[in-house]
Amino acid sequence: MEYLDFELPIKELEEQLDKCVLIGNESDVDVSDTCKQIEKKLIQTKKDIYKNLTAWQRVQLSRHPSRPYTLDYVRALCGDTFLELHGDRTVKDDKAMIGGLGKIGDQSFMFVGQQKGYNTKTRQYRNFGMANPEGYRKALRLMKSAEKFGIPVVAFIDTPGAYPGIEAEERGQGEAIARNILEMTRLKVPIIVVIVGEGASGGALGIGVGDRVFMLENTWYSVISPESCSSILWRSWEFKERAADALKLTAADMKKQHLVDGIIKEPLGGAHSDRDTTFKTVRETIISSYEELKKLSPEELVKERMDKYANMGVFKG
Repeated sequence: MEYLDFELPIKELEEQLDKCVLIGNESDVDVSDTCKQIEKKLIQTKKDIYKNLTAWQRVQLSRHPSRPYTLDYVRALCGDTFLELHGDRTVKDDKAMIGGLGKIGDQSFMFVGQQKGYNTKTRQYRNFGMANPEGYRKALRLMKSAEKFGIPVVAFIDTPGAYPGIEAEERGQGEAIARNILEMTRLKVPIIVVIVGEGASGGALGIGVGDRVFMLENTWYSVISPESCSSILWRSWEFKERAADALKLTAADMKKQHLVDGIIKEPLGGAHSDRDTTFKTVRETIISSYEELKKLSPEELVKERMDKYANMGVFKG
């Protein structure tokens, strides 16, 4: 298991615990009391660390290489019922954006979301979760198909941003994202959005308009990444921690500003520390949200969604 810088005290205690257990197994010495003391200290250390995370540390957790990605959530929620669909019917199939039909229980959903890779080869294959215009057009095609058949949409967001290459701009990156935002505001089926990792810039907004928008506890959502913000303001990445604080990008910050509807609690140590619990919590959130939204007519859905976004950023003096 990989550890982040601020998790090193946890690593040391876990190594001590492993050695203690090993000594107990390989000798006649009773070390049970010592092991219990280390376990107790380990639990308390975890609570102390994860209770007081800074904005930058949450950004680091959102990028943890062991963190579950979109396809992990979809497969855990749907099992063998998930059918991935491909292509935007114009250019090609963007591997950074996945989508398809699946069932949670007896209810069908159309899933879309950015997908990152697990190692160097798959990260290149998935373009590090940075979608091209054809990725956003594929997502829109699938969402419009869902609308046609009355199927609710679930979007998982996890991207460092839309792909910024010249070829992406030539094929209309800005237009593709803007078109998705427009079409999602007036889609006549429920849309549930869950930010499971990074939610950066227009790359996240391109599939981020929803009736209910949730953030996992250790994720971030912002117009720009802390590193990019630091490089613009201070001409250096050294101030990324200061930028992360200033951007107010954590789940708690976003909820306080009424920009998201809820925070999904993660297990102690992050989503990757207990995947099954994370998947179960996300499943319950999606199902409970859908149970609320299915009571609304298509017209009511669209009106409430538009009113929700129209009211964002409105302050009374």
